[in-house]
Amino acid sequence: MRVGGTNRDIDAARCLEDLGVNVEVVHLNDILRRRNLGTYNGLIFPGGFAYGDYVRAGAIWAKRLQSFMKEDLRQFADSGKPILGICNGFQVLVETGLLPGFERFDEPQRAALAGNESGRFECRWAYVKKNLQSKCVFTTMASDVVRFPVAHGEGRFVVESDETLKKLIENNQVVFQYSDGVGKLAHGSYPENPNGSTMDIAGVCSPSGTIFGLMPHPEDAYWWYQLPDWTSSPSNRPTYGDGRAIFESMLDYIEKGLTRG
Repeated sequence: MRVGGTNRDIDAARCLEDLGVNVEVVHLNDILRRRNLGTYNGLIFPGGFAYGDYVRAGAIWAKRLQSFMKEDLRQFADSGKPILGICNGFQVLVETGLLPGFERFDEPQRAALAGNESGRFECRWAYVKKNLQSKCVFTTMASDVVRFPVAHGEGRFVVESDETLKKLIENNQVVFQYSDGVGKLAHGSYPENPNGSTMDIAGVCSPSGTIFGLMPHPEDAYWWYQLPDWTSSPSNRPTYGDGRAIFESMLDYIEKGLTRG
């Protein structure tokens, strides 16, 4: 799904098309007219600067969803279909209440993606460590440590209270944390943690694991030629980057659901 200011929709669609998926990039207004969200098997909120990120990142898009699509989204989420939010999409999922999503879609907002501690836009490659206990359906095929680029000005994950953070940890909803290349957590150190996120959090999921948001861009780490160091050893370069596993995992979950259905 896209709106004015979205700029990563085609990138995400191309990744899924490479996996043989029939993808439709659809504007929010088209969904509102058709009321056909339930006909899709998965949903991605891509990166960009929705509505110019006025007010704060993701806020306007989120309020439009809450105002005009609350029940449609609730039904989609309750059906167990996967929802992925990347960067600006992550911000939208947090602003709507779909994440952390402890109890219900319209619960009070319990987290936010605040401005980077550096005070500037961060565009760099980052390592993230996977929580092996997480139920996240988007990381089942990902390695323990993966590398994706970040590109954001408001990526610092913060929570409303210690109770919220405790619940996220107890539920294993923290999916990715910023780390070094061998999986040692950044512990807030810059630039390994590029934005100052609480507990180095780079991505979280819903309690069920079917809704996932992350600040790094897996669609920008999908093809070999996107990787920052492939020219140093072109003969040994991989065919794909770590980002492919996110989309593979999503597809695998969908296919298994269709088989069960």
